[in-house]
Amino acid sequence: MAGCATESTTEMLIARATPAMSVHARGETAAVATANADAADDPAIWRNAADPRASLIVGTDKKAGLHVYDLSGADRFFIDAGAVNNVDLRDDVVIGGAQGILVAASDRNDLANAQVALFRLDPATAALTPLGKVAAGAGEAYGICFYRTPQALYAFMVLKDGTINQVELDVAGNVPGGRIVRSMKLGTQSEGCVADERTGRLYVAEEDVGLWRFDASASGSTEAIRIAAADGRNLVADAEGLALAAEGEKGGYLVASSQGDNAYVLYRLEDESYVGRFRIAAGAVGSVEETDGIELAVGDFGADYPGGLFVAQDGHNQPRAQNFKLVAWADIRKALGLD
Repeated sequence: MAGCATESTTEMLIARATPAMSVHARGETAAVATANADAADDPAIWRNAADPRASLIVGTDKKAGLHVYDLSGADRFFIDAGAVNNVDLRDDVVIGGAQGILVAASDRNDLANAQVALFRLDPATAALTPLGKVAAGAGEAYGICFYRTPQALYAFMVLKDGTINQVELDVAGNVPGGRIVRSMKLGTQSEGCVADERTGRLYVAEEDVGLWRFDASASGSTEAIRIAAADGRNLVADAEGLALAAEGEKGGYLVASSQGDNAYVLYRLEDESYVGRFRIAAGAVGSVEETDGIELAVGDFGADYPGGLFVAQDGHNQPRAQNFKLVAWADIRKALGLD
């Protein structure tokens, strides 16, 4: 959830934190439907391998539903899904007997009972078709991320109280189904999550505490291993969205939103060591503050986003409603000296 720190408090947090390099967004989406509110939250990226410039971004308006944007930032489609907080997607999923793009959102229209809201994304029209909902446990739905193995597809549902339910999904038939196969627990409010399907690891952000790693296997240990503390220097609470830049068999980076000081932090996946920090400063597109959700997809996205696309929710974006900013992964790599 977006923070509510005053400008002076944020300035103090920035002053205490480890210095961050500056990058500039190359694009931005249209604003979400809900004005004058903390509304935009989390993005997911679908990369069109055949025509990277035709890739799409799905973003949540957590008070209204889901938007689908193209890389120019145009709002191609909106579906009224109510209070959906976080979103993730997977390509090449058998949905109702046919291959498709599956979108999952953490549905908190019922604050006492979390659900996974499922949709099919049509890459040609950018339309989302509702498939149904799957129960994901008692409590308020917050974060969500997919994890796929050769045998099954799972959604990790992160509840507001720090409970993490692993839900095995079945979308092969006409009506989606699912079951909770195990649960894990962090001590306080948590939200952002991402799973590395190469290494079988799940990463979760506990907002005021730090970043944790779990075994993502349905039969694995439920022990939480802390990989980074919200220490006010490298990672400033709230720790929010998480994303992966996968490289090779197990390399690459974990990226976290350091919401308290308007920055983003990279950790090396192989040894979980701190790499560096960056901010999205004002340029041709405005700066970004108080980011909730982030997403990162490596690969070709056309001339504007060589090497990959990073998308960050912008908690300010005045005088319009909140939106999402688009940054070239190549610009981030250059700023942090990763090339």
